[in-house]
Amino acid sequence: MRYIPNVSEQELMLNQMNMTMEDLFKDIPDHLKGEIPLQPPMSDLEVSRKIEATVQKNKNMLSFLGSGCYNHYIPSHIKELLSRSEFYTAYTPYQPEISQGMLQALFEYQSLICDLTGMDVCNSSNYDWATALAEAALLCERSTGSKKFVVPDLLSPFRKRVLTTLAPDLEVVTVSHDERGHIDLEDLKEKVAHAGGVYVEQPSFYGFLHENLSSVGDIVHDASALFAVGVDPISLGCINPESSADIIIGDGQGLGLPQNFGGPLLGIFACKKALLRKMPGRVIGMTESESGERGFVMTLQTREQHIRREKATSNICTNQALCAVAAAMYLATMGRQGLKEVAELCMRNANYTMRKINDIPGFESPIFNAPHFKEFTVCHPQYKNVHTHLLRNNIQGGFMVNDTTAIYCVTEMHSTHDIDALVTALEGFHV
Repeated sequence: MRYIPNVSEQELMLNQMNMTMEDLFKDIPDHLKGEIPLQPPMSDLEVSRKIEATVQKNKNMLSFLGSGCYNHYIPSHIKELLSRSEFYTAYTPYQPEISQGMLQALFEYQSLICDLTGMDVCNSSNYDWATALAEAALLCERSTGSKKFVVPDLLSPFRKRVLTTLAPDLEVVTVSHDERGHIDLEDLKEKVAHAGGVYVEQPSFYGFLHENLSSVGDIVHDASALFAVGVDPISLGCINPESSADIIIGDGQGLGLPQNFGGPLLGIFACKKALLRKMPGRVIGMTESESGERGFVMTLQTREQHIRREKATSNICTNQALCAVAAAMYLATMGRQGLKEVAELCMRNANYTMRKINDIPGFESPIFNAPHFKEFTVCHPQYKNVHTHLLRNNIQGGFMVNDTTAIYCVTEMHSTHDIDALVTALEGFHV
């Protein structure tokens, strides 16, 4: 603020705090307070050459990473349409009369997600799956008055960390799993007492599909709690959404968004109509003008900017609107049949890869004897060395859970040649 004559205001504030300007920066180590040795300026040509030289250091690697960010095919027209300035420069559509295009696109996104998940309403949108989970837990608390929230012990560690960070006042209770990785129903019956909500991921973080979710939902509702399910939306192309769920969340990154070094993501949040007024975010609705013309407006806005702070259900200050538009384009392009074909191809590729790896001496895949979608576990007593061996062969293995286990991901983007290259590399590992 050096260009604004506010010296007197600065002094007044510092005096009020009984501090000096130096006090404000006392936490910074002295060795960081010196001048920064910047390089001399470069010409445009020199900068271009430097960037090109840096890019040459990148390696093209065959990747089997997943665990929350996935490589799916993106129809070429999505990027082209998404680059239109009407979309990528649009912010919150405060004035509906000049934001009809963006509002309609978000309305279509909500409609498609509701059709996909079987839920009544959907917001547009949350930051990512992890923040949607935290918002789902807080919704359960608002609806039931209970701060107890039950999650599986095989929950994604990334999402659990965000949950406990954004909802620190909740009591997060962990329920165990059986030999197949499914929710232990007897343990759930004990821990669901007085809980506000129960959360399960389908597929699980370890890639397998729960086959007892209907029983889980019955137990949850018998305890007067809410049932939240986290989904991979691509998987809904070949498996039915859980009908007993009150809330369905997930990440729409796989719906037309690139991995792009881990972001941006898209938090999906859909729920039953009875929870609409307690749902975070905003809802776009369709209406009719006085002259009888169809129009779109923000029907529900629950952020503190629009209503009294104490009445707000969330402090979300923006959202992933452009990402939601991309997801709407992807779902409209693929349709029911296209999404089914992608999901089935993912499942076939993953199960083919599991069988091939499990046949290699010393390797076990998967850990749990259950149906898997596109992710699965690979075990080896010296997996850290296996991982290093793969990197030397220009293959990025799965996400390492521990020293002996990793979670691999195979999608429709992996050809049989890619999978066979991975298997050959693993066969070449020697202790």
